[in-house]
Amino acid sequence: MSGKLKFAVIGGGSWATAITKMLCVNLSEIAWYMRNESAIEHIQKYKHNPNYLSSVEFDTSKLKLTSNINEAIEFADYIIFAIPSAFLDAELKNMTVSLADKIIFSAIKGIVPETSLIVGEHFHIQYDIPYYNIGVITGPCHAEEVALERLSYLTIACGDPEKARTVAKSLSGNYIKAKISDDIIGTEYAAMLKNIYAIAAGIAHGLGYGDNFQSVMMSNGIREMKKFIRKVHKMKRNINDSAYLGDLLVTGYSVFSRNRMFGNMIGKGYTVKSAMMEMSMVAEGYYAAKSAYKLNQGYGAKTPIIDAVYAVLYDGKDAKSVFKKLTESLD
Repeated sequence: MSGKLKFAVIGGGSWATAITKMLCVNLSEIAWYMRNESAIEHIQKYKHNPNYLSSVEFDTSKLKLTSNINEAIEFADYIIFAIPSAFLDAELKNMTVSLADKIIFSAIKGIVPETSLIVGEHFHIQYDIPYYNIGVITGPCHAEEVALERLSYLTIACGDPEKARTVAKSLSGNYIKAKISDDIIGTEYAAMLKNIYAIAAGIAHGLGYGDNFQSVMMSNGIREMKKFIRKVHKMKRNINDSAYLGDLLVTGYSVFSRNRMFGNMIGKGYTVKSAMMEMSMVAEGYYAAKSAYKLNQGYGAKTPIIDAVYAVLYDGKDAKSVFKKLTESLD
């Protein structure tokens, strides 16, 4: 790739680190914003992120590291946001520059709590960004496996296929395969919902349910996801594609899944607060469960798994009792 287009990555966590690693293969200069100035100094000196995916070594001559979000945004044509959805609104409030002429891609798999919107809708409604300048980067792809350079797949969705192709080409490499999609809303909702199902899988594991039950729950989960997304945005899509089913499976089963880990702790008896304190990373599904449950009050899709996770996390219901009842509604 020529490197003429300029990219910025917003975020300092594992997914931001993985995306920056992918971009470094194809681009000559990338702006990388993170709040942690000591992490920036560490990367400049030692060439790796001290807090996330520390095995990844960067060619720092390609990185324009900054703790000023406005510098990163001004630098770039394409901006990839890769921070937890719970912190997005606060970060955007630090902006003093305009996003009007920028192309925004979200690698955030969650709901913005302040608006109960998926990230693409948040940018469209709150910042008046047209949908043809908004895109989504989804999996199935764990940042940890990108760090290990294991073969991984991405789906790049955008209303403008040319922009989707540009991002797909910028992220592709020997161990990264990227395809494009026009289902920007469906893929982003799927990326949000699969985190809820991963929490459910973790709770079930923590309660002692085995692989047989997990397979039934994942089978029900993809059908539940299909019903929910169809209510939100009806269009022709194959729910068995990797952006939907594949992402659900890897998040529900992988040892790298933060949401499964969080759910497992809840199933073992941790309170929500103690589980959050124990984890060093944000479980997006916690926030997504509330947003999806509230949204579905208007949509009316049949979502017993989402309802069960919400009951445990937000109503304080006993996980063992809730999941015993859930087993009766699955098939």
